[in-house]
Amino acid sequence: MTMIVAKWTIDEYHRMIDAGILSDRKVELLKAEIVEISPEGEPHAYSSGEAGDYLAKLLAGRVKIRDAKPITLPNNSEPEPDIAIVQPLGREYREHHPYPENIFWLIEYANSSLEKDLETKSKIYAEAGILEYWVVNLKKLHLVVFREVLDGEYASKLILTGGIIQPLAFPDVSVAVEQIINS
Repeated sequence: MTMIVAKWTIDEYHRMIDAGILSDRKVELLKAEIVEISPEGEPHAYSSGEAGDYLAKLLAGRVKIRDAKPITLPNNSEPEPDIAIVQPLGREYREHHPYPENIFWLIEYANSSLEKDLETKSKIYAEAGILEYWVVNLKKLHLVVFREVLDGEYASKLILTGGIIQPLAFPDVSVAVEQIINS
């Protein structure tokens, strides 16, 4: 017996949200499939919150930090990354979530969602042309940095436990890895 999975467009997904169909569930749209989001444990909530505050101060006036808010991607995906560092477009975001061209880089914090964040989401983000994607592995307390989009995948994967990293979009800015991991 073949299992058929219903696929959804972003417009259909938005209509379900507007109709309240998904109001009691924490979900995101990944490659046309509605996927449940893992609940945040204390380390996840703490680390992503602290890192968001740190990046907001570090990049003040240059970016908008969006915490666990949707982004809209052309591959029928509307994920909610833990931190999205985006162009500060102000009221324009009343009309649409950030598109790939508005996104400097994304950060996910992963414990139970590690495989989804390292495999599924890295492919989705690379396909959409997101130039840089970071995953904080909360189990091992290290930062996985994906860069260099090549044929819809990230060609470069770097694992850091400390030191400094310069985001591709802001080579003049030094980000302390410890502040992102919050170990």
